[in-house]
Amino acid sequence: MHMRTSTRLTAFSLLLFLFLFQSNGYGQENAKTGEVRFSADTQIERDSGVWIDGKYVGYVKELKGNRKVLLAAGEHEISIRQAGYKDFTKKIVVEPGQAQTVEFAMQENTKMTYPGGNAAELRLDISPKRAAVFVDEGYMGHGGDFSGRFHSMLVSPGKHRLKITLDGYRTYDMEIEAVASNKSRMKIVLEMGADAPVAQ
Repeated sequence: MHMRTSTRLTAFSLLLFLFLFQSNGYGQENAKTGEVRFSADTQIERDSGVWIDGKYVGYVKELKGNRKVLLAAGEHEISIRQAGYKDFTKKIVVEPGQAQTVEFAMQENTKMTYPGGNAAELRLDISPKRAAVFVDEGYMGHGGDFSGRFHSMLVSPGKHRLKITLDGYRTYDMEIEAVASNKSRMKIVLEMGADAPVAQ
């Protein structure tokens, strides 16, 4: 009798957990969500970062398959950013059970200034590589853009604020000193937060 009651309580607890997990809404496919896809023609666009309702969700070319974007039905604001380009912002209305494609084209920001010939070269080895990278509050790209033999970031000499963020992880935020014509490398591993995903 005791074992049967315990089994029923365990089964009830499991069902309650599954209900709460799937009714969360964000990123979970159900009858009240719709899918958002992104149409990108160039490598610049495919590597652009995506924010939904002010929250970074990843870069364009990775948002498919098990990382596809599922949003609760209703209005949402999409913002797509790339270093050296103007932000693309659009409001969309998500319909339950429907998929829609956001078409966009990044336009070069002609007012953008770039480091001169004495720029410091910074190579970042970031984990997870899909994290968003900011310098002085400006979006520079995702972690994978600045690691490896042929990838790095050029910054003007002096002090800068480096910030790296990803949902489910603690934000990395520190001041760095860039030395003119100097090459340096940083290894940064984000620590998982309380709301971190099960797998990355």
